[in-house]
Amino acid sequence: MLSPRLLSSTRCRLHPTSSGRYIHNLDTSLRHRSIQPPKPINPQHAIYLSKSTNPYFNLSLEDWLFRHKAPDEPLLLLYRDDPCVVIGRNQNPWKEVNLPALRVREGVPFIRRRSGGGTVYHDLGNTNFSIHLPRTSFDRHMTAQVVLRAVCSLGIDATVNDRNDICVGKEKVSGSAYKIVSQRAYHHGTMLISTQLNTLGDLLHNTKDTMETKGVASVRSPVRNLQQFNRGVTHEAFVDAVVHEFNEEYGIRNVDGEVQIVSEDNCRDIEYIQNGMSELPSWEWAYGQTPEFTYTVSQAFEWGTVTAKIRSKHGIILDCACSLSVADNSVSSISAIQPGVVDSLDPQLKDIERALLNRRYGFVSAMEILNSLSINGVDDETGSGVRAAKDIALWLERTMNS
Repeated sequence: MLSPRLLSSTRCRLHPTSSGRYIHNLDTSLRHRSIQPPKPINPQHAIYLSKSTNPYFNLSLEDWLFRHKAPDEPLLLLYRDDPCVVIGRNQNPWKEVNLPALRVREGVPFIRRRSGGGTVYHDLGNTNFSIHLPRTSFDRHMTAQVVLRAVCSLGIDATVNDRNDICVGKEKVSGSAYKIVSQRAYHHGTMLISTQLNTLGDLLHNTKDTMETKGVASVRSPVRNLQQFNRGVTHEAFVDAVVHEFNEEYGIRNVDGEVQIVSEDNCRDIEYIQNGMSELPSWEWAYGQTPEFTYTVSQAFEWGTVTAKIRSKHGIILDCACSLSVADNSVSSISAIQPGVVDSLDPQLKDIERALLNRRYGFVSAMEILNSLSINGVDDETGSGVRAAKDIALWLERTMNS
């Protein structure tokens, strides 16, 4: 039986608990709670703490708990991830993620999660919380208050905004997303404690203004770390505070209030989790779930300007329309290429359009495009028309890979 105690205000003040202690005493940590040693996991406990930092595991664990916990009981999961970018279920990675910046950071993936919402960055300076409840009693404002009280107990004067994000002043320290199914719902989110904010800003910076998507767009906001307001805040202190507030909110006592430690080792025999870990990095999930989008781009070359309008759905190029124009006052104008080459490029543009049809967006190379034009290599300089075709193919490869 749930016993929610929703605060009447979105601002949390520091108050002692029923035992008379303040939770923001940072000497209080998980060692003062009853923590079970690693053992085969089952989904019927109330509180779980993952010791794995593998994002594929943690997201799959979260989904398994969500699907297998008794539907009428509350659940809390806390975990941290190695560096990664996590996009929402209905988002476009080419629109949300700075993919070139991501590629130069070896071992930092982007992952499509199973809930909605916007794009976030995870690293070991960020702690993730996930509160699962029966759908009939789920209230995202109430779950936000649980996390808010935990932050306030750490000596930080925080508030909840109208999007249920935790803020200090006007800056976010936590963002949230939600998932609702027939009998269950969850509210999960990030808590920035000491994350690398420069990396976060770099990887989430994208300027594709001409990409129109039917997916969900992220709402960009200025962010801060909790340690910028209280240097003593740690992952362990935040976990302890959230566990306490969760227990208080839902009246969890005795063995149900024990923190269950989870590792990858005690989940290796759970097929659902193993399948999830295989699905998340697959092309079919990461790219193939992308909602329909249209990207219109133009590039000025020495000999003229090419405009391409590319339409894609579920990661597959549905059509591409290319057009060519040469301005009368362009640099070198027609003299940059042989007479008639501009006219001869028109059928080659049609061939390029056909070459892209039904291909995976972002996974088509310039060589594959050129092969469709019977050009045998990008270094084979056989004429100005061929050079122009190569220019276009290389530009389209760069454009779709960015």
